[in-house]
Amino acid sequence: MPRATQLTVCLENKPGQIATLGDVLRRAKVNILALSVVDNTDAGVIRLVTDSSAKAAQALTRAGMKPTRQSVLVLHLPNKPGALAAAAAKLARARININYTYGSVPRTAAEGMVVFSVDKLAQALRVT
Repeated sequence: MPRATQLTVCLENKPGQIATLGDVLRRAKVNILALSVVDNTDAGVIRLVTDSSAKAAQALTRAGMKPTRQSVLVLHLPNKPGALAAAAAKLARARININYTYGSVPRTAAEGMVVFSVDKLAQALRVT
């Protein structure tokens, strides 16, 4: 899955918003594969990659959450020191800027998933 569609929604920064988002996706039978939340005092920006961006976007839209879509680079990196540095260096050598990244890996897993928003996605797909 080197390329994925990331959905972004802005939600009011108050209790229950993430629970509501999660419930909307649960009812639509959509699994969240990656999630990032950036907050400020008034709102939170939620970025997520799911197992079905089309179903997720439809469910979120019906719930009034107005998702936007963006193509992102998704890499599965080895769960070892330096893996992120190596991937980022490869992109840098190709003069590809990383706008932001997020990811996670269970402690005992062999690899983790990392999502990159990059300025030259087509080129990034070729060099990774």
